[in-house]
Amino acid sequence: MGRGDLTDAEWERLRPFLPVGNGRCGRWWDHRQVIDGILHRVRTGVQWRDLLERFGPWKTVHERHRLWSAGGTWERLLQRLQASADAAGEIDWDISVDFTIVRAHQHAAGARTNPPPTPASKGRRDGTPGRNVVAESSRPPGGSGAGSEGLGRSRGRFTSKLHLSADGRCRPLSLILTAGQRADCTQFEPVLDKIRVPRPGPGRPRKKPDSLAADKAYSNGPVRQYLRRRGIRHTIPEKTDSQAARLRKGSRGGRPPTFDEDRYKKRNTVERAINRLKQHRAVVTRYDKRGYIYLGTATAAALTIWLRT
Repeated sequence: MGRGDLTDAEWERLRPFLPVGNGRCGRWWDHRQVIDGILHRVRTGVQWRDLLERFGPWKTVHERHRLWSAGGTWERLLQRLQASADAAGEIDWDISVDFTIVRAHQHAAGARTNPPPTPASKGRRDGTPGRNVVAESSRPPGGSGAGSEGLGRSRGRFTSKLHLSADGRCRPLSLILTAGQRADCTQFEPVLDKIRVPRPGPGRPRKKPDSLAADKAYSNGPVRQYLRRRGIRHTIPEKTDSQAARLRKGSRGGRPPTFDEDRYKKRNTVERAINRLKQHRAVVTRYDKRGYIYLGTATAAALTIWLRT
């Protein structure tokens, strides 16, 4: 076993949730070997062609990662691990929300702006799409061009932005990818709506946290109305200009929002979750041209965090 490979205990936790092989296309190449190759690339940022020979053919490893990113397999595996942790009472549902900027390497540019449409085809038996099919839900909105791949211009030059929520134990619960110039508050609702932890038995997945903490970037009317509508207790500091405007209105300005200083101190859990994600070099620097593949890379990194904490 090489450095960074799955241990036997981690493999046994992950193995029951892995997709089965397709009879028409033969058996999957050994899952553990290929997954170790994918995680090695996520951790080191090495080019696919430079993968070690012990991981098997690099094309097999790359194609598996592409298919699982397109079909949402990485996301489903993450949800299964979250479900098992929630069933054991190991999730702290006092969550926090934040974002992080990711510098894009020059190799991340150059994706075709108008990929040819692919006809609908039968998916594999494990739920992943066909060879040349990309799930529409995995394509970031915004039309064609660099913005549709989660790339944009910002103060950090050519960048992407990862929006995420994290539980009280510094583990990512949901991830959203946008271009670097997109405002973070616009992705607040999609990040929370993407939290989906299945129940061990019948019943709807859990999507509502016990409480939420966020910084001043999320202090606006639509965010607070959304949280009140869902009945989520929240701690978000009020902006200085909003506070001044409320005081100028006097009694018409309404009451100030509640703010729990002790609860707000726990907001650093999402910052520590971001630090854990960025210990993976293929996450801290984006090398993938396609947005859905980079999001799969970040989700695979989140998967290892859940396996090892």
